[in-house]
Amino acid sequence: MLLRIILSENDIRKVTIDTLPETVHDFCSILKTKLGLEGDLVIQYQDPEFDNELCNLSSMSELHKDKATLKVHTKSSEYNTDSTLDTASLSSSLEDSPHGTQTRQLPQPFVIPAFSFDVELKLRQGNDAFHRHGSLLDISKDMKSDILDKLAEAIYAHNPYPSREDYDHVAQALINKHPCLKEPGSVGGWYCWKFSLKFKMGNFRQKMRVAGCSELRVNARTSGSTSSKRLKRARKSEVNFLPDFPEGKAQSDLETERSTMVSEMKKRKVDWNQIGEMMSNTFPLRRKEIVEDEPLVEQVKDRWPALFAEREIEAEFARLTSVDLKGSFFAGLDQYLARFLELYKAKSGIVGLNRLMRCLNDDSSTHRKRTVLLLGLPHFLKEDPSGFFKTVEATDEEDTFTKGMKVGVVMVKDGEEIIDTAVVLEEAVILSELKDIPRAIALLMGLLFSLNIDYPKELRYTFEIIQKVLMNIGGGQCSSLVHGFRNRLLRKTM
Repeated sequence: MLLRIILSENDIRKVTIDTLPETVHDFCSILKTKLGLEGDLVIQYQDPEFDNELCNLSSMSELHKDKATLKVHTKSSEYNTDSTLDTASLSSSLEDSPHGTQTRQLPQPFVIPAFSFDVELKLRQGNDAFHRHGSLLDISKDMKSDILDKLAEAIYAHNPYPSREDYDHVAQALINKHPCLKEPGSVGGWYCWKFSLKFKMGNFRQKMRVAGCSELRVNARTSGSTSSKRLKRARKSEVNFLPDFPEGKAQSDLETERSTMVSEMKKRKVDWNQIGEMMSNTFPLRRKEIVEDEPLVEQVKDRWPALFAEREIEAEFARLTSVDLKGSFFAGLDQYLARFLELYKAKSGIVGLNRLMRCLNDDSSTHRKRTVLLLGLPHFLKEDPSGFFKTVEATDEEDTFTKGMKVGVVMVKDGEEIIDTAVVLEEAVILSELKDIPRAIALLMGLLFSLNIDYPKELRYTFEIIQKVLMNIGGGQCSSLVHGFRNRLLRKTM
């Protein structure tokens, strides 16, 4: 679908979307990714029934299927400046986004929030004195606590589990805005602020855990706990990992809607618009089950059959990451395609790569190059793909080639021709008739996110590159190997 997006009088863009999502919420997520916007969106479309005057978009059925002109507004949220740390002020900063979603990456540069009136007054006077005489402000215990409380609240609104680099950025931003707070004993002037902030974030998470925050409760470690199950927090840069139930909705309400959805999926002609709405509404219940209970894939498929339809895999991925699954995946493939093949060609001593590169002699189409890139990546990284990529005959029994296969992609041959590509999870074929390897890998990434499944350990770096380099999700934090590889990828050849 071709879209003309009006952001302002001087900023009008043309955007192409391969597949139109089922819900307005998912549509907003895709537009935010493609346009580089943050916060909640208000989308208006030209309504032909009112001489193309603008109306707010409330249903995807209101848009033409081929092209449309839209006007997009962003709603920015501000932090509460009340000096009292309470859950009411925090929730107000999260209510503007659906299900109280949070972004997982802190903005760069980090915006220091406003503190209480008395603290702001002292800081203004202290900064003036610093610029005149270079003197530093002598802060009281209460003043420091107020500053740390507000910083913790601001960080939490983006990520309840900030990284070491995040703490560095916030501490530096604090000193840059208020140089009177510099520490005379450290080189950068912010080192102790960083550690005080880490300690304050731990206390803040505990307060939010007691207040009932779902993600913090599921990651709690109590001394009296007898469970050996390792609970997970968001590890793939999900922006909406474990949302709370919508206001006014109980678990029983969402369970009723889930049952209705299962019944709809059994019909010969499924109403996918209705399914999309119900999948969006029941997202908090589904994430609660998947993250907290860690059910088998087969159990998830019984309770949430729509989750394994291709269109809903894409929609769920957008709910979790605010990223267009196929759009980001194929855009990354094509962006780095030529450079990947250059690096592969330079590794002439790797047998697996040589065999794949020879395939391009007979067919050098973009589709074949994408396939070679993905099949060759584990070989280039010196990882073992034998348990992940498998080639089988059409006559082979499923139980024989899926045995021991926790995560993988299977290519089905009839003679010398590949007639099918399938995705395997937990020793069962989950998706089939996927046409080719790139499409299968894209949908597999969607399923791994949707089902909260870890990447295969033997292909750790392969999947990290797919996520953080090709799809550009969470690329700000990566292993040293992937960081070095990305530098090589971006380095132009002489």
